[in-house]
Amino acid sequence: MDGNSMFGVLLAVFVGIVVLCVKPLGSYIAAVMQLAGDRQAGDRHGRPNLVLRAGARVEALVYRICGIDPGEEMSWTKYAIALLLFNVLGAIVVYGLQRLQLFLPLNPQKFAAVSPDSSFNTAVSFITNTNWQGYSGESTMGYLVQMAGLAVQNFLSAATGIAVAIALIRGFARHTVATIGNFWVDVTRCTLYILLPFSAVLALALASQGVIQNFDGYKDATTVEKITYQNPKSDAAGNPLKDAAGNAVTETATTQIQTLPMGPIASQEAIKELGTNGGGFYNANSAHPYENPSPLTNLLEMLAILLIPFALTHTFGKMVGDTRQGWVILSAMLILFVPLVITAFHSEQLGNPLITKQGIDQVASATQSGGNMEGKETRFGVAASALFAAVTTATSCGAVNTMHDSMTPLGGFVPLLLIQLGEVAPGGVGTGVYSILMFAILGVFIAGLMIGRTPEYLGKKIEAFEMKMASVFILTTPFAVLIGTAVAVMTVAGKAGVGNPGAHGFSEILYAFSSAANNNGSSFGGLTATSVFYNVTTGIAMFIGRFWPIVAALAIAGSLAAKKKVPVTDGTMPTHGPLFVTLLIGSILLIGVLTYVPALALGPVVEHFMLAAAK
Repeated sequence: MDGNSMFGVLLAVFVGIVVLCVKPLGSYIAAVMQLAGDRQAGDRHGRPNLVLRAGARVEALVYRICGIDPGEEMSWTKYAIALLLFNVLGAIVVYGLQRLQLFLPLNPQKFAAVSPDSSFNTAVSFITNTNWQGYSGESTMGYLVQMAGLAVQNFLSAATGIAVAIALIRGFARHTVATIGNFWVDVTRCTLYILLPFSAVLALALASQGVIQNFDGYKDATTVEKITYQNPKSDAAGNPLKDAAGNAVTETATTQIQTLPMGPIASQEAIKELGTNGGGFYNANSAHPYENPSPLTNLLEMLAILLIPFALTHTFGKMVGDTRQGWVILSAMLILFVPLVITAFHSEQLGNPLITKQGIDQVASATQSGGNMEGKETRFGVAASALFAAVTTATSCGAVNTMHDSMTPLGGFVPLLLIQLGEVAPGGVGTGVYSILMFAILGVFIAGLMIGRTPEYLGKKIEAFEMKMASVFILTTPFAVLIGTAVAVMTVAGKAGVGNPGAHGFSEILYAFSSAANNNGSSFGGLTATSVFYNVTTGIAMFIGRFWPIVAALAIAGSLAAKKKVPVTDGTMPTHGPLFVTLLIGSILLIGVLTYVPALALGPVVEHFMLAAAK
């Protein structure tokens, strides 16, 4: 079987498993997240479902300790304030843990306090579900900070995203009410019934396959031969030094000691993927054999990333009382996702023509996977690496098992485009659903203008307020991305971190701000983003890209929940068929692609033509 056939089988099996899990997992999430005021709450006889009955005591204990009244519902403004306060408090805790790290237990390597700017960036990164990491985890963070700070926020930021999605769905499902649920109840149930149990199962599965889980100190191993390597030199600010030609300055170093970092990896890896967080315990992330040792763990991690985002489409259909609506959203996501995965694989499998020109064989065979293997792990090859890159950027995960900076221009274009589309195919846990619903609102508005009717979606009129908030939602991230990129390329501090001159260097900056503002967290590794400039600017982009759209989505939820349900008439546009799928995809491409076309033309597109011209 050749490389193309193997990839086809991998993709078909992978997508098939995900689709098969959509209905049962989506139904489960709908069951545990529905409140007394929701449609179809509990079972058909009105009793709480089995899962809620089993966890009732633990859930009640959480409410009692925290002083929460689970029966109290919130308006959208109160819901938004609670969400913002909760996340700001989380950022303060994570910041404090990093600054006090030297004095905390479970720090066997005695790592010093993290710098103020890096602590700020990391705190914002983890509360926003971005997990952008301008540091190497194994040489910066102790075990307590990794667990009590970063891993806790992996759970809570994921729960926040799901809670917002559920609140927006309630806005469509309810009518003539002033409330959209209770933020504290939603976050508690997301964590207790969805994220914790599934993470525990996944962690055990990963540990059984070789992902380590311990609190040991790091181990030193003596290698058989001395290792000689080129170590990049940096200035006092941490930026790479360059010669007169703009190339990185390095110095030769040798060693015969290899330090093997330990740590509680399996437990962190599980929620990192399941919550579409992406922040790795190690700098190499899921390319590191202690995080992702085999093709089987690679498959499990990719499945974990996609299961909840895709399943929430069925949750949406269940909660609004029409599962066809969920299948329409799922179809649009898959139609966007699958062709881009194939494009990434094809580009990487073709390899680099400049390497072929030097007489190096890049053809797939029984002894090699072929293609562009720079920055990839041989245990995964091109197929599993390209698929992982698409999976992690189609969601807000950002975990990597290959270096995106080493991909071909078109291969790297795909992850960048998936991020810039707003990560709606399928997007992160919760964020994917509420993001694509914004485009659905935009789509029905455009259709309403075309046929001269007041736009409606799921029995709710889409009026001026909804369109203003949807516009804020959709335009916020492009604003943060393009302004941030422009500032970086025009300032000395921004250009100082670029490791590669020319079009690729621009792509590195564009990718960094696209990843930050869209809360993805992956990067083109050639950019040194540890400076104060990048820590502050990407931190601001992450915060704006996360919370401005969330407030807009909650405002729409509150407005829709207060509206009456409009009866279906002969003039009502159906939103459960192929026509609406086409309209939805068109809306996503119109906004997501055209907004970034000039920037993309200056980066990966021109780089692709430069590579083609050099053949």
